[in-house]
Amino acid sequence: MVLSPYFWLLLAGIAVSFWFWLRLARRDRRLLIIYAAALAGAFAGAKVVYFFAEGYTHLGASDMWLQLATGKSILGGLLGGFLAVELAKRWIGYSGITGDWFAVIAPIGIIMGRIGCWMHGCCRGIECAPAWFTTTDAAGVTRWPAVPIEIIFNLLFLATVVLLRRGRLLPGQHFHLYLIAYGAFRFFHEYLREEPRLFGPFTGYQIASLVVLALGALAFAHRKRLQDEYNLIPSSTF
Repeated sequence: MVLSPYFWLLLAGIAVSFWFWLRLARRDRRLLIIYAAALAGAFAGAKVVYFFAEGYTHLGASDMWLQLATGKSILGGLLGGFLAVELAKRWIGYSGITGDWFAVIAPIGIIMGRIGCWMHGCCRGIECAPAWFTTTDAAGVTRWPAVPIEIIFNLLFLATVVLLRRGRLLPGQHFHLYLIAYGAFRFFHEYLREEPRLFGPFTGYQIASLVVLALGALAFAHRKRLQDEYNLIPSSTF
């Protein structure tokens, strides 16, 4: 069986993130447990959200098992990974901040995954009239450049994180900011993506987007309240 470029890019994204996290784990070996929890939670969440957003449409199809095996959702990955990390930190008694590093790792991994989507021809935008910004699929149909736009979004957020870290701004909140920004971005971008509509113009991914946005906002407010209450300014943005 020939493995697709998407698989190799996904594997490369995991390898890069593991190498990055392994260097951090020299400070505290418990960080490896947190990384393993994030990876497992992300994969589980990616499958669950994919199934309820569009995977169910393949039930009974001739390629059902292939679609269910390969389908996944970035939104679900963010939700599952975030929740798994929080549970793992409670379990091992780790009170340090990890989100600021995940705010770097997550966009890099998503960019690599989306490059794989682009090469594979999935996650397409809606059909639209030819223009300087449109892309053309394998059937010659011009579409909204959904994948390139998402790559650009993540590159812009990475640049923002670099500026925040250099300016020591909002320490401990960078991943929460990513959840808020990505959730809002995906909610509106879904109108331009070719995905199954659950009701009216809304997709299952839009529901997941709102959950991601709300989770990020709640976590941001909770962290700020703790910092204000105890006058805590993280000295190390783990």
